[in-house]
Parts: sequence; C-alpha cells; structure tokens
Amino acid sequence: VQLQASGGGLVQAGGSLRLSCAASGRSFSSITVGWFRQAPGKEREFVAAIRWSGGSTSYADSVKGRFTISKDSAKKTVYLQTNSLKPEDTAVYYCAAGVGLIASTYRSLSRYDCWGQGTLVTVSS
Repeated sequence: VQLQASGGGLVQAGGSLRLSCAASGRSFSSITVGWFRQAPGKEREFVAAIRWSGGSTSYADSVKGRFTISKDSAKKTVYLQTNSLKPEDTAVYYCAAGVGLIASTYRSLSRYDCWGQGTLVTVSS
C-alpha cells in the first residue's frame, strides 16, 4: 500500500480542515489506516484510526468530539475532518497503514508499516 496525504494549511483557531489520505495498492480488506501527528520538538502521536473492513474507529482523547475519521472505499481515500481547531493542534499530520491490527493496537506507531508523507496543519490563535 502506498499513501499520499494532503489537505493541510493555515487556519485560525476554531476553524476546520479536511485532510485526505489517498491509498493505492491491491488489497485493503485487512488494513487499518491511522492518522498521527508530530509537533515541533515532540514525539509523533496517535490521532485517529479506522479499520478498512467494518469501519471501526478510534480517537485520541485530545481530539475526540472535534475530529472525525472516515473512508470512501470507492476512492480508496481516508479523511480526517478536523473541526474546532486549536493552536495545540499545529503539527505535521501523517497517515499510515498497518495490516492485521486489532483495536488495542491502533495507537501503536510500530504496528504501522507504511507511511505517507506529512501534511502541515498550522492553527493560529
């Protein structure tokens, strides 16, 4: 699987952005796609994940209620709708794919073996 992230930009606090992760490859039935982010000087952290088959989702507490992860199977694209953005959401956002993950492992970076390039989200106060 190859991933291409897009949709980042500069937005004021309280605004919204929709990030996209376009996937290519042969089979998606057993993959989980996750969004992670890395702020300057900080470690990369889990944001949200969605299982391709069945659509189960998981969110970090810091974004729950503000961000929504979804997928369009026909377009092979996973979206991250980010609402009510805060300056602390500023980071490079990455999408990643892993095979055979179970819900308890969605947040583990090491379980994802395919990463897209990042897209920068900057939230001004």
